[in-house]
Amino acid sequence: MRVYTMLLILAALMASITGAVWGAEPENDRCLACHGSKDIIKMGGERLLINPVRFAATTHSFIGCKTCHDSVTPQHPRDGAKPSKASCRECHAPIQAEYAKSIHSAKAACNDCHNPHEVKSPMAVSGDDINAKCAKCHDARKTIKSHTKWLPQADLHIEALPCITCHTGSKDYVITMAIENRPAGAPKGDFKLASLDELSRLLPQGGDISRVIDKDGNGSISLKELREFNHSVNRRDMRLWGMMTPEVVTHSYQILDNRWDCTFCHASGPKAMQTSYVAFPDKSGGDTRLPVEKGAILDILYGTPDFYMLGSTRSTPLNILGALIIVCGLMFPLVHGTLRLLTRKNRKEHQQ
Repeated sequence: MRVYTMLLILAALMASITGAVWGAEPENDRCLACHGSKDIIKMGGERLLINPVRFAATTHSFIGCKTCHDSVTPQHPRDGAKPSKASCRECHAPIQAEYAKSIHSAKAACNDCHNPHEVKSPMAVSGDDINAKCAKCHDARKTIKSHTKWLPQADLHIEALPCITCHTGSKDYVITMAIENRPAGAPKGDFKLASLDELSRLLPQGGDISRVIDKDGNGSISLKELREFNHSVNRRDMRLWGMMTPEVVTHSYQILDNRWDCTFCHASGPKAMQTSYVAFPDKSGGDTRLPVEKGAILDILYGTPDFYMLGSTRSTPLNILGALIIVCGLMFPLVHGTLRLLTRKNRKEHQQ
């Protein structure tokens, strides 16, 4: 890894933390003057076009274009030289090493899934977006068919889970909810994520669309705010739909034995449901997440009436109580029959 690159990355991180103005911004603007205009397609093809808004939302924008394309000269493009491109491993060596051991490494390179000019952190990507990347190679119909052999309601599971939930060794699973257009009674798959424009219309005065739910604007969503949102959008055919997503994403794509066991998700109990978020689309094409009050997602009556994961309300005390009720129910006829057997002589004498 080049020392120059490492120094720039370190400086970029410091700038993002302290809020300092990073010197790469004017440099990026010079590059985007051409690469951000559709006119460049005529010069070299669509691959040279970069969306300025989406690029600005990436961590790569902080380190600057020349960090990855350090051979670009002041005479570019008149010098006719082809700019160099840094490899992902120069900055992401641990991820590269992890990915190299996965079943995907021989079939797809980093750029097949990640556009370096639009790459986002896992927290800024919805489960639907993740699955859309997988669907580039894995046909959804074939995936459902292969999973149906062992997975009940495979189509529902594949629609409600990012592929990486089951096919990576990721940890710390959380529930990430999104607002979707969902006419009453419509089956899963017949509705889609509400767009930025659609949600903006719910705010007469405009502003941050997270205020659609986060009424007080404190950056956190309470159970009360969830209830108010569900009541207010009831006639607008919008619903909150949740996905079980990994909080810490890995690139160890694999087939894991414990994912074949339904209890991995459905016997996890309420602990798996304590941490949740609501994701809102933003102008960069990604998502911004707001944390939800701990445990609020367990309120399936008013908080999240359209989202429920079987087994999520599992409670050890209630399990014990239920077992006792069953045992007592079975004991009653057993005890009753035993008593009748022991007292049969007395009953015969009374009958005579």
